[in-house]
Amino acid sequence: MAQQPLLPVEEARARILATLHTTPVETVPLSRALGRVLAEEAIARRTQPPADLSAMDGYAVRASDVASVPVRLTVVGNVPAGSFHSGQLNEGEAVRIFTGAALPRGADAIVIQEDTDREGDVVVVKEAAAAGQHVRVCGLDFRTGDAGMPAGRRLAPADIAFAAAMNLATLSVRKRPVIAFFSTGDELVPPGTEPGPNQIVSSNNDGLAALILEAGGEPLDLGIAPDRTGAIRDAAERARDADMLVTLGGASVGEHDLVREALMPLGLDIDFWKIAMRPGKPLMYGSLNDKPMLGLPGNPVSAYVCAVLFLKPAIQRMQGGDSALRTTLARLGRDLPANGSREDYVRAGLDHIHGELPVATPFELQDSSMLSILADAGCLIIRTPGAEALNAGGIVTVLPLRA
Repeated sequence: MAQQPLLPVEEARARILATLHTTPVETVPLSRALGRVLAEEAIARRTQPPADLSAMDGYAVRASDVASVPVRLTVVGNVPAGSFHSGQLNEGEAVRIFTGAALPRGADAIVIQEDTDREGDVVVVKEAAAAGQHVRVCGLDFRTGDAGMPAGRRLAPADIAFAAAMNLATLSVRKRPVIAFFSTGDELVPPGTEPGPNQIVSSNNDGLAALILEAGGEPLDLGIAPDRTGAIRDAAERARDADMLVTLGGASVGEHDLVREALMPLGLDIDFWKIAMRPGKPLMYGSLNDKPMLGLPGNPVSAYVCAVLFLKPAIQRMQGGDSALRTTLARLGRDLPANGSREDYVRAGLDHIHGELPVATPFELQDSSMLSILADAGCLIIRTPGAEALNAGGIVTVLPLRA
């Protein structure tokens, strides 16, 4: 294959996202909707509150009767939550009421019980109450037919409670995209096994599966393919029903990188295969029989960083959600040297300080094989190509890695 210029990160991400299609719509119960992406607006099926309700324990009154206090009112009823007072509240009357109960007709204010004294069938009101005081008016939260949540929202626990309050037992969401993946390499063995001479424990599959789940996808782990074209083809064939295929390793140029050699006869069409970034230069993207295919580097840190930058947004796009990277500003905690010609993603700790910008402190060692540093990193400091040296205290753009 002819040499290809290094592609800028933003252009590579844009080219990937432009090729993707949203997954089909399915209906799920609320118990299975957490983390899913809404495919349609969630429309309220009821008004909440359905009537004017008391926000406090106390007495329902007419504000005009308690404008001047103290005043004595006759108690004509008792209304716990879930019940109601059938009569009309007239001048000089009050109804004992509890939080969540509907206001009687004629009442327009609540006097809290701490501002009253009870004397048999009479309540002495000691504090005035204006109209609307401690009243949750009908429709305060939402009304029947209101669009409660927009399509494209990834559902959090509070959203599930909101949907339930809107009287929705199910929601229309995008199907979780199935992301099939496999690693390549004779040197790799699964975790929990005893590596032989010159072998290493594979960390990529489990880490990638976790990232796919976090992004809202469904991981399909196809294991480790030995460095043989037949084995690589067999693994790719097992991804036929997936929404995307991801390979780990074999994306760079070299006599032992067999992914392209193995998959070209199966219809692999490559868009690009080198990115102007560090870590993660040997990243490949294309399609295999019209299925999106992403080739991640085999290096564990490079694979993870590339998955954060390219695979996670892709999964979010396939669900119809927001695929933008959530970067923020931070103050640099340690001097950084000038950057080279590639966009650099520097692993750093991220310390949050109340009322100030967080502090991003780069780790002294940035070797792309060191997963211990990646696990400790709170963010990636994004350094543009050719960025000048920056002293501690300077402002940097960071991509947080943890919620």
